[in-house]
Amino acid sequence: MRIGSTITPELKVFDFHESLNFYTNIAGFKILYSRPEEDFAMLEISGARLMIEGLSDKSRTWKVASLEKPLGRGMHFQIQVEDVDALYKKFKDNSYAIFHEMEDKWYRKNDQEVGNRQFLVQDPDGYLLRFFGDLGTRKIGL
Repeated sequence: MRIGSTITPELKVFDFHESLNFYTNIAGFKILYSRPEEDFAMLEISGARLMIEGLSDKSRTWKVASLEKPLGRGMHFQIQVEDVDALYKKFKDNSYAIFHEMEDKWYRKNDQEVGNRQFLVQDPDGYLLRFFGDLGTRKIGL
């Protein structure tokens, strides 16, 4: 029995509507469902899911410390997409700041390397997103 995604991060955001616009209109996520009365949405892109929830009196917030931008310090989300070049162009066309420009990067995985074509952006609250496309595998040393 498949139980679905094994981890779905919930990102607290300062301005729910600004974040929803970023994720749906620029980053290309689809809304799977939402609860506008709670400033909440479940989002999906290429099988990757995340939730956003506004920091307001409408939501339940389990804060462990004070929240200030940039949120998510010390972590980033790696998200595989079908067409990383088209998504990169969409960010550029919207004059959205790129945190790390597009690159082809190879990572060692045991006795081979796996390749990512990738770039990084920060969402409106500072969460760091690394979008990538798969470049395949190659033997080490090639």
